[in-house]
Amino acid sequence: MKVRFVLAVILCTIATGQEVNKKPEPELSPAMYLMSLASGTALNPLAWPMPMLMQRKASWSLDYMGQAFLVDTQQSGPRGGDKLYSTNWGMASAQHSLGEGKLMFDAMLSLEPATVTNRSYPLLFQTGETAYGRPLTDAQHPHDFVMGLGAHYVLPVGEHTLLQFYYAAIGDPALGPVAFSHRASAAELPQATIGHHWQDSTHIASNVATVGIKYRWGQLEASGFHGGEPNENRWNIDWGGMDSYSGRVSVFPSRNWTAQFSAGRLTKPEPLEEGDVVRTTASIHYTRVRGSGEAWSTSAIWGRNHKTASDRDTNAWLLETVFPATRKDFLTGRFEVADKDELFPDQPEAFRVKAFTAGYTRDIAAKSILETGIGANVTGYAIPAAIQPAYGAHPWAVSVYFRVRLKRS
Repeated sequence: MKVRFVLAVILCTIATGQEVNKKPEPELSPAMYLMSLASGTALNPLAWPMPMLMQRKASWSLDYMGQAFLVDTQQSGPRGGDKLYSTNWGMASAQHSLGEGKLMFDAMLSLEPATVTNRSYPLLFQTGETAYGRPLTDAQHPHDFVMGLGAHYVLPVGEHTLLQFYYAAIGDPALGPVAFSHRASAAELPQATIGHHWQDSTHIASNVATVGIKYRWGQLEASGFHGGEPNENRWNIDWGGMDSYSGRVSVFPSRNWTAQFSAGRLTKPEPLEEGDVVRTTASIHYTRVRGSGEAWSTSAIWGRNHKTASDRDTNAWLLETVFPATRKDFLTGRFEVADKDELFPDQPEAFRVKAFTAGYTRDIAAKSILETGIGANVTGYAIPAAIQPAYGAHPWAVSVYFRVRLKRS
C-alpha cells in the first residue's frame, strides 16, 4: 500500500514533465528557512507559494497567515450527523537578527472552541480525544484556542549547514508531516483526515523542545515534549512534563519535493486509555507551480501506532491532492485507509475503513488582503460487513463551505 502511494505521486510528476532527479536548489538562508516553516519545524515543499502577508517594522520582519471555513456537513446512516460550524486558524510571526543567526517568535490562535459548538463536528469514523468525559467517535474535536506559542533560532555554521533550536509552550515536535491544517495538499479541504491520530496529531503538544541540523538537502531533528492530548477545555494552555520524545529525518532534493521519516514515543496520550503509543510515520510531498501562478500539491502519508497496553499495531494511509484547473478553480481529492479500533468501546477489534473524497472550490473574490471562495466535497466510505449494521452499507458525507484566507502579498 505504501509503495503504491509513493508510485502514484512519482507518476503524477512524470506525467507533468518534471524531472524527479532535478539538481538540488541552493541552501536556504536562516531568514528564508524560518519564513518557510508551516507548523513547528515541519516544511511543505519550498516551491509552494505559501499564502502570507509580509511587513517590515524597523528591524523586525513580520509575517501573517490565516484562513477560515464556514462548513455545513450532512452525513448518512445511523451514526451520521449534520452540523454548521467553522474551522479556522490565524498565525503571526516576528523575525529579527541575533548574532550570526535569526530569531523568530510565533503565535497561532483558533476560534474553533467557539465556532465548533458542543466540542466536536461530525466526521464519520473519526476517533481520538474526548468530549464531555467520553471518547469521541464519528466526530472531530476543535483545535485549542492557542494552537502555537514558541520561539525559533537558526544559526548558520559554515557554508551549507544550519543549526536550529525551537522551544514552544504549545507547538509541534519533530514527529510526522506538516499537520493537515497547514499542509499544501489539504489547502481546500476543511475537514480533518480520519488518520489524523496516526499521522500528525502532535501538532498541538505542550512543552516542546527541538534541536536540529540541516546540511544541504538533508535535515535531522530530535524533540522532547509532553505526550498527553489536549484536554476538553479548549481555551486554556495544557501543560505537562517533558515525558515523550521523537526524531525525524527529512530530505529536500529540490524545491518541488520534500520527504520525512519520523518516530516517537507518546506517554499516555489519551486520558481514558492505559499505556503509551509508539508512533512511526513516513511521507512524501510534491508541489509544482503552474502557469496560472497557483500550485498543484500532492502528499502521500503513512502512520502507524503501536499501543503498549494491548501490544497492537494499527496503520493509516493517505493520498491527497489539490489541482488548480485554472487560477480560480481548484479540484481536490483525498483517499484514506485507516485501521479503526476505537469505534465500539466494547469491541476492541480494528476495522479497516476506506474513505474517498472529491471536491471543488471556486475563488469568487480576491480584494484587499483576502481571498474568498465557495466549494463542496463528497466522501464515500467502503467498510467491512461487520460494521455495516451500525453505519449502513454505503455511508457518505457531503460538506458545503465558504472559505476566506489571507492572500499572498
